[in-house]
Amino acid sequence: MRLVHGSLSSVGRDRAVTASLMDLSADAAESVLRVWTPPRQLAFGRRDTAADGYDRARRIATRHGYEPVERRVGGSAVAYTGRTVAFAYATPVDDSREGIDGRYREAVASILRALRETGAAVTHGEPDQAFCPGEHSVRGSGKVAGIAQRIGRDSALVGGCVIVGSADSTTIAEILDPVYSALDLPFDSGSVGSVAAAGGPEDPAPVVAAIEAAFGADRTSSSVAAAELSDPDVP
Repeated sequence: MRLVHGSLSSVGRDRAVTASLMDLSADAAESVLRVWTPPRQLAFGRRDTAADGYDRARRIATRHGYEPVERRVGGSAVAYTGRTVAFAYATPVDDSREGIDGRYREAVASILRALRETGAAVTHGEPDQAFCPGEHSVRGSGKVAGIAQRIGRDSALVGGCVIVGSADSTTIAEILDPVYSALDLPFDSGSVGSVAAAGGPEDPAPVVAAIEAAFGADRTSSSVAAAELSDPDVP
């Protein structure tokens, strides 16, 4: 396994590093894992971009200090505050048509194992009217994590976000409420949970370490800084 560590202050460069993981995994013929805290941004899904209120939702994000971006995988909008944990696990594949469900099951199991290791009481599933609704989610007192998958010709990537601190969950609920309203999507601000509210830590660092371990990273894993993979031509 190759472990990519650290985050970049530039949203564009940070996202470009994650986008490179699938090619890196395919070229190296090994799994690549990145678990980090992305810079503050609001990531819209493809279906969001077709909504009548999409431009207004982007303006709301910008006005509240979130850089609006569009992501290739996942459903509806997800907010990252700068302390929200993200994970991306890329693996080589021989046949892109096979293993999709298995990768989802393994990713959900890994996130459950990691968060329970930190002391959080979490289960598979999510509350009604949660952000970015999907069956591959983890909940405590509210939705704590969501998981999506992207498939390429030679590799696949499973990734998602984990809300750690209780203040983080409040901040995310506050920004997603007007954004989802602009997109005309159902959303209950009370459905946003956190690792801390489920009995885990407020600090993202132990959650990052637990997720790395749950996906199989250990002392034998080769490591590279995200900055080393950064493209200087990306703004």
